[in-house]
Amino acid sequence: MTALRKTTVALTPSAAPFAIRAERSSDVEAREMLLDACFGENRHQRTCQRLRDGRAPAEGLALSAIASGRLVGTVRLWHVSAGGRPALMLGPLAVDSTCRGLGVGAALMDRALELAQQRGHGAVILLGDAPYYARFGFSLAKMGEVALPGPFERDRLLGLELSEGALDGACGMVTATGALLLKRKARAKTLRAVPQAA
Repeated sequence: MTALRKTTVALTPSAAPFAIRAERSSDVEAREMLLDACFGENRHQRTCQRLRDGRAPAEGLALSAIASGRLVGTVRLWHVSAGGRPALMLGPLAVDSTCRGLGVGAALMDRALELAQQRGHGAVILLGDAPYYARFGFSLAKMGEVALPGPFERDRLLGLELSEGALDGACGMVTATGALLLKRKARAKTLRAVPQAA
């Protein structure tokens, strides 16, 4: 098991303080605009997005960073099977360009990993920049036999065990296991289609 590391958040005198809280429905539009700005409008075509499409994030593990009343950062975690082992997939992590270097991303990561561990999750995986995520305990260890359902760079598929041995024997494709959103939408359509009594 890798011990969770707390990252130092250094605010400059001119920096607005920020708070990390659970994502709210009122954050959705701002979150989507932030993700488009950070990753481009083609972000929906990326391999990891296929694991998120039509799924709900893991309960209690969608977080927003707020500064001066506006959303400046976001991170979400999703239920997956990582080569046959239950895990969470982290991403995307995004921070507004005006707040980079203030520790917003590190604070979101620290809080997300802390909450995941408190909720009893055993492992977190992600596709990202190894030097950045290494400071949170992520590594290539135990991910060599795990693959994503589409193109990806092998040296960017990283894992973190929140409980010792959680990724032991992980081998095969990462698949989505989270709750489907489609059922909710389909149920809403069905309810609208049922004639109401006069």
